Amino acid sequence: MAGNRASAGHLLRLIRSGEATTRGELRQATGLSRSTVGHRLEQLFGAGWLRDSAGASTGGRPSARLEFDPAHGVVLVADLETRHGRAAVLDLAGTTLAERTGELFISDGPDAVLDRLARWFALLVDEAGTVPGMVCGIGLSVPGPVDPESARIVQPPIMPGWDRFPVRERMREAFAAHIAPLPPAGPLPVLLDNDANLMALAEQRENHPGCGAFLLVKASTGIGAGVVVGGEVYRGTDGGAGDIGHIRLHDRPDALCMCGSYGCLAAVASGRSLAERLTAAGVPTASGSGVRDHLAAGQPDAVRFAREAGQRVGEVLVTVVTLLNPGVLVLAGDLAGTPFLAGVRELLHQRALPRTTAHLSVTLSALGDRAALVGGAAMVVDHLYAPDRADARLAALARGDR
Repeated sequence: MAGNRASAGHLLRLIRSGEATTRGELRQATGLSRSTVGHRLEQLFGAGWLRDSAGASTGGRPSARLEFDPAHGVVLVADLETRHGRAAVLDLAGTTLAERTGELFISDGPDAVLDRLARWFALLVDEAGTVPGMVCGIGLSVPGPVDPESARIVQPPIMPGWDRFPVRERMREAFAAHIAPLPPAGPLPVLLDNDANLMALAEQRENHPGCGAFLLVKASTGIGAGVVVGGEVYRGTDGGAGDIGHIRLHDRPDALCMCGSYGCLAAVASGRSLAERLTAAGVPTASGSGVRDHLAAGQPDAVRFAREAGQRVGEVLVTVVTLLNPGVLVLAGDLAGTPFLAGVRELLHQRALPRTTAHLSVTLSALGDRAALVGGAAMVVDHLYAPDRADARLAALARGDR
């Protein structure tokens, strides 16, 4: 790990991960003296980041265990879909304090969407009973690829007007306009990532923490995948990892995709394509969320089309799971239900080598439509309390900055 392994930020990492949760364990893990550990902990307690709790007794006096205190700040998180958005205030442990969902069209462009989102955040901060000064950062989940270096959305097929737009800067402006002026200490952290990545991060940490190679596929308006390896999201060279919706199918050269190409998986098996098929079959459907409603009602054509879509996605996933060898594959999004799951499983077990699927669990999302919010909060908290960044924030607090 980069940075000073004896720093307060490093001790905080050990406490947050559960590797060392008493003063004695911290001394053993770091080799630091009692006085040095005590000084580092004073910094963390002084910032309000830690709290004591009684540990388990072994017959004598219970040891005082150290815990990260999630109540000293909040994060604002939003999950942006094509036709609606979900926003929330969460504490630093990921507990939702206030939440709302509403109509929000990604096609209206970044200025309109981010301004409306800031208005939602302002209402939610009040509803949560917190104050703007407790906001530590903002996390955004978006339905497009994000370059991790520039933090800009790059060539998103279903987000017109968002390509390389300065989302972080515009979100900070909207925060200052609708919630509170930014402090002089520095810009408010604004992080964004692809929705499938954040959903994968949330599902892996919340429900499959022991899985070292984890895969999530989201099938909604588009189709994308999130990969978590060793507890970290794998994003590829420039954020393009997991964009399986634009893998070409050999037998559908006639299917026009929103990216402008023909034969993409998303053009055949996404919620948008199923909505078009249902409408053509006499079942008017405007979007992937409409397909979801038909599936919930057991509409026969929707059930059949969803199973077929699962089979097409399964064709692609045969290659993906053979390459990655994941232990868990989670299906999420508007199409994720029993018919879609059955189609995916059918093709995987038909075409993948038995060894590839012998230890593979294929299941539906447990977090549902909250997964991106949970993952977005985790992304912000990981960023804020990474050892080097935590040390820099502690130094700023010592100077009297925010």
